Amino acid sequence: MNLACRLLVAIIGSSSFISGVSAQTYPQKPLRMIIPFAPGGASDFVGRIFSQRLGDLLGQQIIIENRGGASGNIGLELAAKSPNDGYTIFLGNIGTIAINHAVFPNMTVNPAKDFIAVSQVADVPSIMVAPASLAANNVAELVALAKSKPGGLN
Repeated sequence: MNLACRLLVAIIGSSSFISGVSAQTYPQKPLRMIIPFAPGGASDFVGRIFSQRLGDLLGQQIIIENRGGASGNIGLELAAKSPNDGYTIFLGNIGTIAINHAVFPNMTVNPAKDFIAVSQVADVPSIMVAPASLAANNVAELVALAKSKPGGLN
């Protein structure tokens, strides 16, 4: 069992004591994992792999609930409104946790205040590519080219 899974199990398990159900053995029912994007994307892929392993460790099923829309804000709001009983997991990413709050000023949820990070479960690298014919060989050249042709690159 890797460290991230152990930490997640420990924190989820400890939340049952906080909610006043310490007389029960956790978990007593399936857990719910809210993935704020449509099935088939990177977050869904990671969530399904992780939920299978976590479910095996906990001896309980993890039910995936994809709630895509509004750049992940629909799923984020659903998770924030869920009971604080240790049975809901939100699989956020850089957009839902850090970027959206700055981009959407009318959000009702503030991830920094309304959630507690449990563990990083994946590192998904991103790359930037361009046609070989483009007159830019690095990011600085691409930015300069884009500035020299406003609206000309997309």
